[in-house]
Amino acid sequence: MNEQEHINYIRIAEAIEYIRENFKDQPNLDDVAAKVHLSPFHFQRLFTEWAGVSPKKFLQYISVEHAKHMLKEKEATLFDAAYETGLSGTGRLHDLFIKIEGMTPGEFKNGGENLSINYSYAESPFGNIIVASTPKGICYMAFSENEDQSFSDLKSHFPNAAIKQKLDLIQQNALYIFTHDWDKLHQVKLHLKGTDFQLKVWETLLKIPMGDLSTYGKIAEKIQKPRASRAVGTAIGSNPVAFLIPCHRVIQSSGNFGGYMWGNTRKTAIIGWEAAQLLSPKL
Repeated sequence: MNEQEHINYIRIAEAIEYIRENFKDQPNLDDVAAKVHLSPFHFQRLFTEWAGVSPKKFLQYISVEHAKHMLKEKEATLFDAAYETGLSGTGRLHDLFIKIEGMTPGEFKNGGENLSINYSYAESPFGNIIVASTPKGICYMAFSENEDQSFSDLKSHFPNAAIKQKLDLIQQNALYIFTHDWDKLHQVKLHLKGTDFQLKVWETLLKIPMGDLSTYGKIAEKIQKPRASRAVGTAIGSNPVAFLIPCHRVIQSSGNFGGYMWGNTRKTAIIGWEAAQLLSPKL
C-alpha cells in the first residue's frame, strides 16, 4: 500500500466510524465528506471503491441493522424503531426495509408470520439435504445429516412462519437438478430475501456455468465492485440455498478451493462431480 492509498484508507475508516456513531442524525453526503476533508464528488467515488457500497447505502445498512435490533431484541413498536433510528416516520422505515431486507418491518418483527413454508428431506450425491419452499419458490436448502438440527436451522431463519413437512412440486422441480439436464436450471424458482448487494452476488453466482470456477475477485468485478472481494465473500457465505445457488464454484485466486459453509470435503466432491458430468456422454 503506497502513501496515498494509506491516506485514503484512513479517510474511509474515519468516515465509516463517523457514520456508525452518528447514524441517528442521518448525515448526508456533504456532512460525511466534510468530516474527512474531501469534496462530496471525490468522497462518493472513493468510499464506493473502498467499501463496495455508496455512503448512502452504507448508512441505510447501519440504520436497518439498528432498527432490526430494536424490533427483535427490545420488542419496540415500529414508531419507536423509526424514531430511534433517526427516521422521520414509519413510512421511511417501511421503505428502507423493503429496499434493504426485501420485506416490511412488520414482516421482520413477526419473524415470517403469515408466511407458509413447506419442507422435506432428500438424498443427494453429496449427502442428505433439507429443502424448503414458499408458494413463490425455494427459500432455503442446506446439507445436513441431522434432521432435527436441520429443522432447527430452518426455523431460526423463519421463526414465526407456518412450517409443515410436505414435499411439493416446487421442491420436486428443484431436486430434479441432481439427476436431470442442467440446462433446465432456469426453470427452478427461488424466493430469496437479502440486501441489494447480496442478491446481486447470488445472481452472479447463478451465471457461472456448470463445471466452471470463478474467484471472489472476479465476482466483485462482475458486479462492478472490484475492491469488494471481502464483502463478496461474506455475501457468498450467507447464501441460503445450497447447490442451486452455486457458491461452491467460487475459489481463491491462488487456486485453493477455500472454505465452504457445508464443508471443504463436500465442496471438492461437488466440483469434481460437476466436471465428471460434463465429460460423461449424454444418452
